[in-house]
Amino acid sequence: MAGSGDGGNEREVLEDSINHSSSFSRHRYRRSMSSGEEDKGLLAFSGWVYHVGTNSIGHEYSHQRFLYVKGKYVEMYRRDPQENPGIRPIRKGIIGPTLMVEETGSRKVGNEELYTIQFYNRLDETKKGEIACTSAEESKKWIEALDYAKQQAEYELSRGGGARNKLSLEADIDLEGHRPRVRRYASGLKKLIRIGGGPELLSRSSSSLGTGSSDGDFEGEFGDAVEAHEWKCVRTINGVRILEDVADGKGGKASLVKAVAPVDASADTVLEVILNLDRHKRYEWDMLTGDLELVDSYDGNYDVVYGTYDPKYLGRWQSKRDFVFSRQWFQGQDGAYTILQFPAAHKKRPTRNGYQRTSIKPSTWEIRSLTNEKCLVTHMLEMNTAGWGRWKKSSSCSKFEKTIPFALLSQVAGLKEYIGANPSLKCEPSSLALHSKHSEGDPPDEFYDAVAGDSSSTSEDEESDDESEKEVILSSSPQEKPVKPKPAPAAISSTALKQASDAAENASKELDLSVPPIHVDPSQFNSVLHKGKDDADTNCWTSPGGAGFMIRGQTYLKNSAKIMGGNPLLKLIAVDWFKVDKATDKIALHPKSLAQSDAGKNLPFILVINLEIPAKPNYSLVLYYAAERPVRKDSLLEKFADGTDQFRDARFKLIPSIVEGYWMVKRAVGTKACLLGKAVTCKYFRQDNFLEIDVDIGSSSVARSVIGLVLGYVTSLVVDLAILIEANDAAELPEYILGSVRLNRVRLESAVPLDG
Repeated sequence: MAGSGDGGNEREVLEDSINHSSSFSRHRYRRSMSSGEEDKGLLAFSGWVYHVGTNSIGHEYSHQRFLYVKGKYVEMYRRDPQENPGIRPIRKGIIGPTLMVEETGSRKVGNEELYTIQFYNRLDETKKGEIACTSAEESKKWIEALDYAKQQAEYELSRGGGARNKLSLEADIDLEGHRPRVRRYASGLKKLIRIGGGPELLSRSSSSLGTGSSDGDFEGEFGDAVEAHEWKCVRTINGVRILEDVADGKGGKASLVKAVAPVDASADTVLEVILNLDRHKRYEWDMLTGDLELVDSYDGNYDVVYGTYDPKYLGRWQSKRDFVFSRQWFQGQDGAYTILQFPAAHKKRPTRNGYQRTSIKPSTWEIRSLTNEKCLVTHMLEMNTAGWGRWKKSSSCSKFEKTIPFALLSQVAGLKEYIGANPSLKCEPSSLALHSKHSEGDPPDEFYDAVAGDSSSTSEDEESDDESEKEVILSSSPQEKPVKPKPAPAAISSTALKQASDAAENASKELDLSVPPIHVDPSQFNSVLHKGKDDADTNCWTSPGGAGFMIRGQTYLKNSAKIMGGNPLLKLIAVDWFKVDKATDKIALHPKSLAQSDAGKNLPFILVINLEIPAKPNYSLVLYYAAERPVRKDSLLEKFADGTDQFRDARFKLIPSIVEGYWMVKRAVGTKACLLGKAVTCKYFRQDNFLEIDVDIGSSSVARSVIGLVLGYVTSLVVDLAILIEANDAAELPEYILGSVRLNRVRLESAVPLDG
């Protein structure tokens, strides 16, 4: 073992490395001194980081925290303890020999790209957590500091029985779960090394909302697919705008309406206020659903609530009312929150004597950050009352103001005023107690653009046969009139068309232009679903092109500008719709796969997308895209096709769009691009002339819920999907559409067994 002099020199090297170098080697730090001498010679490291995790309602948070490391000990504070003497840490523990610390690279947290460090105990999976830094340099410095702490624990362990017994009684740092009661113990440090700057350097910049209106009334400003909503403000009440979608024509029996207002609080705060079931708090802002009780909860992002209300506040001489509805919530990869509310039925809450069961209209909440302390809140629902038309045209009181839809729209105004009158809500969003429990199954996770109840894809008969299944029956959707699929806006400028052409030209460079192209004729390939003849055709697929999608333009890294997508690089040649007993990978190797046909083997390159859909039974939707030339060496597509799974997960992007269908499904699925490799488990299989991507939608509880909702309405849906490889540097811009597909009113029963 090295002597104390050598240990001192090595400590100086380590200190200099952490203070001055953004990239440095690891040092094996060994000591041979008494306990007192060792404590005096210990280095201490401190600085600001983000504490990243998932809270009790299943959405991701990232809080600014002050991290402090001395020897093998780690403490986490809300404020800098050097500037606030006597403050106690909110978490503490040791970096023990069995605790693993890994740098996991960069990923999107909220609205910012952060560099994350993961903790986990290889002997106890419940002890885990994650911190994040704003730069790769700071991340490397923290890894070095934590490695130094682990070496201290290993050194103590090597000293024998007494130290080993002491170490076994000390708890590893646990960044998840309940915070333990802790005491401050660090004092009298000989050398303190600061990592990074102050908390102001951690503050995130407000998310870019594009060049349009700042309040986000139009879907295109926040989505990546073109939608045809046209919102018109029909009334402004107490700072809340009431808007109506006038795009579907005039004089219909139902109207899509929303209340929109900026709220002076973070999106996290607003989300937790809306989900909070404490009636004393809800009474202060919610005139309709103030009395709520939790009936059941699933997967940390879905619950069922029972409520009552006295109609005397809305009308006169009516019996008391009660209701049951389900709530599903999720956070998109852009940081925005969505809550879906559906009428429901539950065996624990049958009809009640003295109360008239009523149905709360389906509605959605959307909460989008504008700044760190301000967000835009939207509450949307469908109106089917004749009084709506009279009310929006008249300034006088009408019967509509005594209805449930009006009470739902008024919730935004109540929420805004309640938060404005309670500044304490803005201090610590996570301090709000939410009465929601986790199921004992999968841990809560995030999807990213959609969520809904699994039961929508399960019949009542199936549920009654299996008592272990949750007994929630969503009400049927209101009758809809058929609407023709809406094309992209007609008034597309010549500049937009030129940009789309540039994107398509950039895409063509991904293939080897020195090789003559082959003619790819989809009619040569047989598949389960046929190619549609026109918009009226059903249970089919077509190629919608890329004009309905917004992708990153040439200047995206400078101004976040997006452009209309051009023609896809790869040609959609077939779509298979299989029924399977369980999720099936490597489907391209199956004899029924197009990739195994003679025509398929002669293609230069095939991209096979296998969407594994959990249901009863399970399904596989398989998309086949073909290239007319071989993939060019060193192109982005070649790096993706032959690269690592980590690279693929970070780049594989999907843009969804419900072109036609029930409005609640549209709001659930959304139009935001999603990095599938970070949302669900994706497996990649490269062989011969194809790359297969197996997308396990069942790997995320929230993603399973999405499919539950979509499958419940699938025969009335027209769905567009675009597949991209995300461009992250200037040389890769502008982005291009890799492939697209339109699925037109697919029938579940048309799926064929993969085997047999």
